[in-house]
Amino acid sequence: MREEASSDSLSYRAALSRLRSPILVAALFSAAVNILMLTGPVYMLQIYDRVLSSASVPTLLGLMVAVIVLYSFLGVYDFLRKRLLSRASYRLDALIGDRAFADRIGGASGNTLRNLEAIRSFMSSPAIIGLFDLPWIPIFLFVVFLIHPFLGWLTLGGSLVAVVLALVNERVTQRYGPDVQSRDLRERVFAEAGQRNTEMVQALGMQGTVSVRWRHLHNASLAVQQRSGDLSEIFSSASRAFRMLLQSLLLSAGAYLAIKGQISSGMIVATSILSGRALSPVDQVIGSWRTISRAQEAHRALKKGLGETARRSAVSLPTPKGHITLDGVVKFVPGTEKMLERPRILNLVSFALEPGDGLAVMGNSAAGKSSLARLLVGAWKPDIGDYRLDGATTDQWPADVLGRLIGYLPQSVELLPGTIADNIARFDAEIDKEQLFTAARIAGVHDMILTMPEGYSTRVGDIDHALSGGQIQRLGLARALYGDPKILVLDEPNAHLDSAGDEALRNLIAIMRSRGATVIVMTHRPSVLASVNKVLVLHKGQVAHFGDKDAFFKNNVRPVESPRKVVG
Repeated sequence: MREEASSDSLSYRAALSRLRSPILVAALFSAAVNILMLTGPVYMLQIYDRVLSSASVPTLLGLMVAVIVLYSFLGVYDFLRKRLLSRASYRLDALIGDRAFADRIGGASGNTLRNLEAIRSFMSSPAIIGLFDLPWIPIFLFVVFLIHPFLGWLTLGGSLVAVVLALVNERVTQRYGPDVQSRDLRERVFAEAGQRNTEMVQALGMQGTVSVRWRHLHNASLAVQQRSGDLSEIFSSASRAFRMLLQSLLLSAGAYLAIKGQISSGMIVATSILSGRALSPVDQVIGSWRTISRAQEAHRALKKGLGETARRSAVSLPTPKGHITLDGVVKFVPGTEKMLERPRILNLVSFALEPGDGLAVMGNSAAGKSSLARLLVGAWKPDIGDYRLDGATTDQWPADVLGRLIGYLPQSVELLPGTIADNIARFDAEIDKEQLFTAARIAGVHDMILTMPEGYSTRVGDIDHALSGGQIQRLGLARALYGDPKILVLDEPNAHLDSAGDEALRNLIAIMRSRGATVIVMTHRPSVLASVNKVLVLHKGQVAHFGDKDAFFKNNVRPVESPRKVVG
């Protein structure tokens, strides 16, 4: 099943279409279960009207055998539909779980993993069983009408009242759904950020203030959930109380009709069971309304976020050599629906690099250096203009294939929970040891790793082993170098390095350039300039200078200058 998921990049709609068969079979089992639910009323009818009146023990034994057989089938069919729905939920996870995770770590605003979990939980919960049983309510009502029309109308009226309660419950509680998700997301993001920065929080004495802010977000989330839950609980309790009242009314009406000789005493009990069965799905749906409402919100979010099949190139392109071309690239600040009203992070950026070039990108803070780095590695896409590798747009390579050919060291480096070898090898299932050791040696961390408790098997990225900022930075460098990338983008790689680290970085850049890689370094420090041949100066997202390093020094271009015509 996992192999099937990995071979196709399915959309959410396509994954659901693959679940039609098990869901249809589960619906057929639901039909059988609901028909077999008539066993109880028919059995009681026969006991009161035939067995007791005739005092026939053989008839009683025959009915008992029939009931045992029918209830055995009912149990098997009920088990099979639950098993089918449970397996369908796991299959949905297998089909789109990887893509949902990729969407989540790719910076998506929604929480696709939690949405998928909500759908999976719904498909294996009693809530979906209640929805499968709802269409069979008319069958039970029809049997009650056969017993006596008055009892049928009374049951029908009670069912309509229960349905109205369910619809009002949906209308009232639905408006809280987006707010509940939004506030819950804010709380979790803040809590996770606090956990990641626990040392800073403790060092600056921020525990109290951070706890107060978390409590404020947590209380706001709980308040919305409580308001939504209070309304749902009111309707759920009202529905349950009304159902019990309706059964008592049916018993009273049945007793009156039996006194008048219009129905038998067995019909009274049968009507009570049938009416309870007719109202049970409605009561179950109302009681599970939080689960159903959450699943509806998750379904809409997944259709929007994972609605389309990931685009793939029809032809497998050759490995890029490292020719980089940017032509009039514009990137707007994310988050605003009206794109043209957003401020521009990068504005009409154009330059070209050849394999083996080394480019130092310089500029003041907020000049756009990190934004350019994200664009070069494919984390961001240009809003206007073209970014091409070897003449092709980056989306013509599968993301995983292209990512293996790019080395990236972000400004803020974090290691994932795992071993040092896992992190450097980018969690490859089969680590290429030769590439692993080569990357570590070029990054200058091989000897450092050997001094650690378990060498390359030392766990990092969690509480098991704490590393300094410089160690994390250098391990991040090794990760960027793994696989002999054709394009290497380093965002402030010397931010935590000492003079020896600076020297190692310059050697690293020289080695990678000699291996044919195109190296781009975002930096404030001029020490990097010794190992590059070109310089790009950014000022407020625009190119103030681009050209050979010698021209940069000759023209005395400074990052603080205003943008002017591109040189080179």
